[in-house]
Order: sequence, then structure tokens, then C-alpha cells
Amino acid sequence: QDWGRKFLKPNGGCVYIDLDHLELCPPETLSAVDHAAAFHAMLRIARSALRTANARLPSGVKIVAVVNNTDAHGHSYGSHQNFLVTRKCWDNLFHRRMHYLLYLASYQVSSVVFTGQGKVGSDNGTSRAPFVLSQRADFFECLTGIQTTCRRPLINSRDEALCGDYSAAPGPAADLARLHCIFYDANLCPAAIVLKTGVMQLILSLIEAGETHADWILEDPVEAVVRWSHDPHLNTRARLVNGQEVTAVELQRRFLDDATRFVERGGCEGIVPHARDILALWADTLDKLAARDLAALTPRLDWVLKLSLLQRALKQRPELNWSSPELKHLDFSYGNLEDGLFWACQRSGAVEAANVTEERIQHFTQEPPENTRAWTRAALLRLAEPNTVDAVDWDSITFRLRDTDGWPKRRTVSLASPLEFTRAQTEMAFQRSAGLDEVLDLLGAPERDRVGSRQAVVVRDGPNAYETRSDYCFPPGEEPGPDPATP
Repeated sequence: QDWGRKFLKPNGGCVYIDLDHLELCPPETLSAVDHAAAFHAMLRIARSALRTANARLPSGVKIVAVVNNTDAHGHSYGSHQNFLVTRKCWDNLFHRRMHYLLYLASYQVSSVVFTGQGKVGSDNGTSRAPFVLSQRADFFECLTGIQTTCRRPLINSRDEALCGDYSAAPGPAADLARLHCIFYDANLCPAAIVLKTGVMQLILSLIEAGETHADWILEDPVEAVVRWSHDPHLNTRARLVNGQEVTAVELQRRFLDDATRFVERGGCEGIVPHARDILALWADTLDKLAARDLAALTPRLDWVLKLSLLQRALKQRPELNWSSPELKHLDFSYGNLEDGLFWACQRSGAVEAANVTEERIQHFTQEPPENTRAWTRAALLRLAEPNTVDAVDWDSITFRLRDTDGWPKRRTVSLASPLEFTRAQTEMAFQRSAGLDEVLDLLGAPERDRVGSRQAVVVRDGPNAYETRSDYCFPPGEEPGPDPATP
């Protein structure tokens, strides 16, 4: 059922099995475009593994993997995204300023008009609908909470920064937080992924700056997300706390106006890469949605592309309807990892690239991002022998090594800040070293300890912060006595 995280040497991402489903975790990226490319790179890595696995199976037996969010039997699984925010922003969202949380929830709920993958039929006991925009929408039952697999919240409050040790001295763990977003569908259209990720970056920048509008808050966002998702005609209205009623597209325009003013004042400079390009894509998408020009959005948005494929099938097969098993099969076929309808559309040129180039996707199948800690993680894993890697997490790696006399030791490198340990900061350490031990020394590890000593040393050098722990073991009866020279 569960299979632990396996971090990948080529790009610094990881894969694992969690509650019976495969999770693909792209390496940390700064831009929405790079995130979309890295996500598609992870899909290609998984597809290669799938084909290798199927080649080992007996004739007539086949593994099928589907990139989606529900099995149509009442189960849902998320397409999580993780956004780096300041600890102050986190505290404001969950502990001090409830209107910030409601502003974020209202943005997310109305964003289903461009972030949904689409699905045949409603789910989870909600009202019947032949086609819904979002596969996740039917499964949200409360506003906020730490849970992810039951009574799912619109805004997840899991406080796990993955930025080092909270009990350590002041550093990344104290200053940074991770917003664990479980709201979105699994998108395949690159433009939809860029919109989903990039616009969220803009909205979080507004919240960081305290520039939110209470008038944009929905009276009941949990109810609104289901009603909006069930209406592919985009006519349904939901009530705001000020009494106004708006469609999802109309509410999105208000968030767009907020973000446009903020970006024009320079509020996203150095924070959100390609902010103006994201704004332009967002504005154009909302214009086309408002005009109901779905034909123009077919190459851009997953739910529109899937709907067009399903409508074509209904036209070609008049005996089918929205309840037909054949149509539900086509729905699943859209995200089939090996030979799904999406990839057929992409090969035919019917999918918008949105600056997510083939070259960039291929790059991330073999290389990590150079501007985050993923670069150093991948470089360390490439350098180490597999049997020397004791434990890996996003913010640390522990190696099981031996000193020159053959005694075992463990050394842990802390990769606390996602924004540091970049190629520019650490590549020289790898170039100057003949092996892993030397790299750890150059990354701020202590000198070789005497046999039997234990210590934890934190070395900080400008923007770099490396923590290395050395742990030595001894045969019974051979533990050395105290060293009077050691204070």
C-alpha cells in the first residue's frame, strides 16, 4: 500500500506510493513555466517506468496509470501544490486575519473555470450533473483543516515547512512556511498548469502585502465551488458577503484587477517570475470565458478540451448519452499516462504550449532546476553510492560513511532554504572535490572527528547555511574515555 519516498538523481524530484496511488513530486522551481515543464518531465519518467514494468508482466496483464483525481467510485486523490510563503503570511492566514483566508478561498473556488480537468458526472452525494468542471470540487466539505483524505478543506492548514528544524537557531524554518494546497485538479494542458501555478503566486503576493478586498469574499465558498463546477455554461451566480451575486468569471475579473494594479506598481518584482506574462494569459482566458468562446480555449484548458472530445463522441455515436459507460471510459482515457487522449491531441498540435517547450521538458527529465536547492540535492545523490544514502527528505540528506580507519559515521547536510543551495552557490564545492567526503567538508562540514566523538556543527557563510552532523559507533568495550583536552 505504501512505498517510501525515492528521490531521483536526474532531477532532484521524488516518487512514492501513498494510500494506493502513485505520487510524483517535481523538484522545487521558481517559475510557473518551469513548474509545468518539470511536472511533464515527471510524467515522462513515470511513463518510462510504466512501460518497463509492463514488459515484465505476463501476456494479457497490464498496469494502467491515469493522471486524474477520482476513480468514479467515490474516491478522490489530490493534485497538491506547495507554495513558499513567509511565516508572517502563514500566521495571518490561519491565526490572525481570517479575511485573508477567505480571500484566498474565494479566489481558489472561482478559479475552477480554468483549473479544472473536467469529469463526466458528479460525485460524493452532490446534485446530479452530466459534466463538471472540477474533479475535486464535489469532495470539499469544509473551509479549512489539516486533513486531506476525509472532510476535505478548501484551504489545508498543515504546518510543515520542510525548511529545516523548528527547534534550531533562527533560520529558514523560523522565517518561511509552506502553503500545502490540496484544492486543484491534475492538469495536463501546459497553459492551464501555468495559470494554476502562476496566478496563485500573484494572489499569494497580494496576501503577503496585505492588499486584499473583503468585498470579494464569498458568503459560502464550499457551496459555491460545487455550484460553479456543475455549470459548464458559466451562468451560475454565488453570493458575496456584501450581498452581490456574481459568476465565477466575474469574480475572477476582480482578482485580476487587484493583481494588475499590484504588478504595475512593481509589487511582484523579484518574487513572481514572468508576472506580466501570467497576467496577460489570465486576462485573455477570462475574456474568452466571458464571451463563451470555448473553441478558442480548447487548446488551453483541460476541461474545455475534454468536453470537446466528449461532445464529438456523442455526435458521432447518437446512441450514447452522458450516463453511458463508453463516455466514462473516454473520460478516463483522457489522462491515460501511456496513450491517453490528451497526448494524442498534443501530438496533433491541438494543445497550446504556453512557453513550456519540448526542450525544457526534456531538460527536466535529466537535470534539476539550477536556481533552487534541488540542484544540490541531485548533485549529492549523483555523487553518493546508493548504499551510503541513509535518509533523504526535501530539507536534509543523511549519509552513512566510514572514516579513514573504517569506522562508521553519519553525516547530515541540511538544505533548509528552498531558495538557496543553488548551482551558483554550490557547484564549486563539487568541482573541487574528489569524493563525497570532500564535498561535505567544502559544504561546511566539520573536520574529521576523533573516533567516538559526537557533535553537531552549524556553519553559516553569507547566504549559505549548511548543517552537518557526524555520528561515530564503536565495538563493545572499546569506547574511549573522556578527552581532557576537549572543553
